Amino acid sequence: MKPLLVIRPQPGCDATVNAAQALGLDAQGFPMFAIEPINWSSPLPESIDALLLGSANALRHAGHQLERYRGKPAYVVGEATAQAARDAGLSIAATGQGGLQSLMPGIDPGHRTLLRLAGQNRVTLDLPKGHAMIERVVYASTALPMDDAMAAMLREPALILLHSAEAAHHFAHECERQGVDRALLDLAALAPRIAQGAGSGWKSLSIADAPNDQALLALARQLCQ
Repeated sequence: MKPLLVIRPQPGCDATVNAAQALGLDAQGFPMFAIEPINWSSPLPESIDALLLGSANALRHAGHQLERYRGKPAYVVGEATAQAARDAGLSIAATGQGGLQSLMPGIDPGHRTLLRLAGQNRVTLDLPKGHAMIERVVYASTALPMDDAMAAMLREPALILLHSAEAAHHFAHECERQGVDRALLDLAALAPRIAQGAGSGWKSLSIADAPNDQALLALARQLCQ
């Protein structure tokens, strides 16, 4: 069976590896990013109608200031982020299926001022008319070099899971730096925008049917046979 490599940061890396192994896949984790909190100033809760959350990392690393917004509605990028938001005492206004921008048309007209908690690398959002957004960067993602053990594994055919466009771009760059032959590797991406970040020249580049880990692992199961 073709080995499966997971490169997303912790704790997501272990979660995906464990889920893949439960499906019988030969999965190993090689986190290529480290997530660190960033100090931020929290706006007055009464000035915020709802939160925008594009990653569970924003909730994990926002710190004690997140407590100020308990009970506030939140628009979240996916189910994993939704669960983290519930655990933080937020209510879920809507859950997206392809990035935060997909949620913008459905923003409640009463949620006029939105607080976006995000990482340093984030996509620009086009807000509906009549809404305003306050952004706070609460975490940073630091790219890590591909180590020699990982590079050695990639001298043979393997499948790599891509959970973000940043990861796709960084992985491609590290393959070039380490002299890894792209033509040996299959990639499976969570969404089309992520696949675009990987560039070309791979043995194959596939996209999950839905932007969630369950769909990505179902695709991986097919590709690893």
